[in-house]
Amino acid sequence: MNFSVMLVGAGNMGGAMLKGWIANGMRPENITVLDPVPSEKMKNTLLKSKIWHAESPKGMSAPDVLLLAIKPQMMDEVLPQLGELVAEKTVVVSVAAGTRLATICDTLGDVSAIRVMPNTPSLVLRSMSVGCPNAKTTDAQLARVDSLMSAIGKIEWVDDEKLIDAVTAVSGSGPAYVFHLAECMAEAGVAAGLPRELAMTMAIQTVSGAGELLNQSDDEPAVLRKNVTSPNGTTAAALEVLMAEDGMSPLLEKAIMAAKNRSEELS
Repeated sequence: MNFSVMLVGAGNMGGAMLKGWIANGMRPENITVLDPVPSEKMKNTLLKSKIWHAESPKGMSAPDVLLLAIKPQMMDEVLPQLGELVAEKTVVVSVAAGTRLATICDTLGDVSAIRVMPNTPSLVLRSMSVGCPNAKTTDAQLARVDSLMSAIGKIEWVDDEKLIDAVTAVSGSGPAYVFHLAECMAEAGVAAGLPRELAMTMAIQTVSGAGELLNQSDDEPAVLRKNVTSPNGTTAAALEVLMAEDGMSPLLEKAIMAAKNRSEELS
């Protein structure tokens, strides 16, 4: 990754990206972090990794990739301050939920821009990211952003920005659904008579283990589900409830549609 990156914002997502970039061999001198108030943890990371830190964009050179890892509600305040950091070579990348490509271009001009939706497993370098570039983005710029996001997990691409709202609902918000599943399994275990601590340990290990099996297997989820399910057995009894007409599938579809609609409203 022999190109320059300026990371605007050094919160959890920004920190995860830095971790992935360094682990994948990106030279610290190619990275600049722009953040007026980084956390003490981030300050130590930057000092240890010898990554340049700037508190304001004044006097800074335009990077190859200007990556905005700031909260969506800060975008209107921060974007107008970044005009000096955009040159013809620069591609502006936003990982902020709800910030459309048009918003970036309305503020910064006719620039190359990419909207990316990662998720919180980026903290353990297992993110699922989906990106959408605008028409001005070049193949070289797309490749640079692909390499940056691949360093923290998996990246896929779409051409229609409207799909990002659905992406947000499925993978962007998706980790919360899985965490809630673990919560519910633990509570159900307690109701079935297990000690709370044991029930929570079992739920966490089962969810994380099943996820890793799903990740490593060549089989689709439905096949793995059937592999666990013996006819007329305990799993089959549970799945009769979960797969009923009013079970998990319609409930999760309703939840994802609610998240998608909210993403559209925020945008």
